[in-house]
Amino acid sequence: MNVKATLATGLVALSLGAGAAQAESVTIGMITTLSGGGAGLGVDVRDGFLLALEQADNSDIELVVEDDAQRPETAVQIAERMIQSERADILTGIIWSNLAMAVVPSVVEQDIFYISPNAGPSPLAGANCHENYFNAAWQNDTLHEAAGQTANELGYENTFIMAPNYPAGTDALNGFKRYYDGELAGELFTQVGQTDYAAEIAQIRDSDADSIFIFLPGGMGISFMRQYAQSGLDLPIVSAGFSFDQDVLPAMGSTALGVINTGQWSPDLDNEANEAFVEAFEEEYDRLPSIYASQGYDTANLILSALETADVSDKDAFREALRAADFDSVRGSFAFADNHHPIHRIYVREVVEVDGTLTNRIIGTAFEDDYRDVHGANCDM
Repeated sequence: MNVKATLATGLVALSLGAGAAQAESVTIGMITTLSGGGAGLGVDVRDGFLLALEQADNSDIELVVEDDAQRPETAVQIAERMIQSERADILTGIIWSNLAMAVVPSVVEQDIFYISPNAGPSPLAGANCHENYFNAAWQNDTLHEAAGQTANELGYENTFIMAPNYPAGTDALNGFKRYYDGELAGELFTQVGQTDYAAEIAQIRDSDADSIFIFLPGGMGISFMRQYAQSGLDLPIVSAGFSFDQDVLPAMGSTALGVINTGQWSPDLDNEANEAFVEAFEEEYDRLPSIYASQGYDTANLILSALETADVSDKDAFREALRAADFDSVRGSFAFADNHHPIHRIYVREVVEVDGTLTNRIIGTAFEDDYRDVHGANCDM
């Protein structure tokens, strides 16, 4: 495999061996976050994706990776350059929902496929769904809906909820409230990229909350948990897996122990594909994979499975091959609903320490295998 990297731009190009179904090479453009407070998320998606490509022996793929620096305008510029200059057949990689909303509608209208390894904003699952848009991770609301259901089962009756003020944050709080039966001690939207949570913690302290729900991915979650640990508050936290996974747990330290969170994947998930993935990822990168890495890996394997049976230039055939989702997902059972978002099981996880390393273990199931997002009812496709 030939690898070329330009660190200043975050550009990586890879060429892999000849494939079975495609008549010529396929160009995939990955736009993801490789710098700033959200870099860990993008790095893990990229590394999971790369691992799947490296394991493949039947593809002819050129992968171009660029850093969006978590800026919508940068992501839009990169997408247009990849389509016009790189002649990309498929785009992927975006972490943040505000960037996805800025990029995806234009991309799919240009008859380019976009396969999301992470961001799943509700409009793209509902009224703004498109035949060329697929999400291989989840729809934003779903893991938070599972957290709301889990809060009920834990007996929480007065939860304080908080998320950043951008599309995924709105989806997060709406999703939690959709299933949560208790009262709200407070509801806050914070700033994207915020690092000081003193005022928010003071509001939580002054409320009569019996629990906290947060969605604060990347560096935001690290900052909150460090300050929360110093505050002396001791309310239980329930969350979704994005805020308490391998990308942030080492930096959070012991304050994250015992936090209950929800996810469609966990490193201890007992299936053959996942066991092989975790082992290979650790061997390749010398760290445990995160939920983001698992999504990058699944996204690449979804694309590879479609390329095995259809040429990407035959849009209709390739679209049907993607819909078939004929690959071994690390989450186990995987299928697409009519809105091209996953039908899957969502687990309840707990942050634990194993051999000196913080990680998650599955302690229950929030939703069974037939679970799908509510926004598909608004998708006319």
